[in-house]
Amino acid sequence: MDKIFSDKINLLKALAILVVVSGHLEFSLIPMFPPYSFQVMVFFFIAGILFNNKYGFFEYLKRRSKSLLLPYFLYAAFYLGLTAVAVPVIGKFWGMPITFKNELLMPFLTGHQLDLISPLWFVPSLFITLVIYKVFSCIKISDTIKLFIYLIFALAAIQLQSYASDIHILWLLRSAFSLFFVHLGYMYKTKIAETPIKERLFSPKIFFAIVILQSILWLTNKDFTPMDGVGLHFLLVWGQYNNPIVPILTSLTGIWMCLFIVDILYERVKDISFIKKIGQNSYHIMANHLLVFNIITYTMLFIKGIPFDIKNGADIYWFYFPLKTTYFYFVAGIILTVYTGELLKLIRKKLPF
Repeated sequence: MDKIFSDKINLLKALAILVVVSGHLEFSLIPMFPPYSFQVMVFFFIAGILFNNKYGFFEYLKRRSKSLLLPYFLYAAFYLGLTAVAVPVIGKFWGMPITFKNELLMPFLTGHQLDLISPLWFVPSLFITLVIYKVFSCIKISDTIKLFIYLIFALAAIQLQSYASDIHILWLLRSAFSLFFVHLGYMYKTKIAETPIKERLFSPKIFFAIVILQSILWLTNKDFTPMDGVGLHFLLVWGQYNNPIVPILTSLTGIWMCLFIVDILYERVKDISFIKKIGQNSYHIMANHLLVFNIITYTMLFIKGIPFDIKNGADIYWFYFPLKTTYFYFVAGIILTVYTGELLKLIRKKLPF
């Protein structure tokens, strides 16, 4: 992977995490492309781009455990302690009861054992999906046939969504839907990114075709109120879809638009260090932005003399006076979590082990 391509993937990660954070604040960073219609699938697509098949299964398992699960459970331990300590101050425990099942098994089943790190549900799900993908990579058939098979898996996951309420099956349905996008990312890297096909894929004609398709897809939108703000959404996290085919199509159009934006902006932003840091700290942004949002919210409630019960009676994503504060939350959340990530990396370098 050459430096330019690697830098573009990092920029894609930066854009993807910005879309995720904007979605949690219920606004769309990319007009016509609501966050919940594609945001998680961009990360599965990136995982496919970064997939390296040179390692044996157990070596791959070890590497993914170290890069994905180890930081996840370190964050889980930190947030478990923080959540418990915060109870006397805010008057609520933001999470499930503390049990071995909830802290060790629930991350792989739902990932919502602690509210403050609920955005990190994606990490164990990605780990499971990549392990399954690694197993399937050993099957000696063409990538095109595999893509077709994974598409069938995705369509089947949508049809079986009624079973997603069983958390013991939910993880499998998540992975069944996501494998298609992992493989799509892998095929993009191996068959498109460095070939003439790429120029045709991002031509003006394709751009207008995508915009027209997205405008047609918008006809299926059922969320027109500002309070919802995430039209065309589907919830991979709970295996919930609004349509048997639209989630796949909106994921594809959203991924395409992200790649298109990266291609256009790359030359203008490639030397901006803060944007590079956003991509390099996407894990830490995902892990910590809800904490920043909640610190801001409780601080504002305290300053205004408003009882914390108004927040505690809502969910973890509730924030203060959204009409005025949304973009402050967004900017503050990104800046603080980026430099939290930088600080953690600096501390890690100083450790003797």
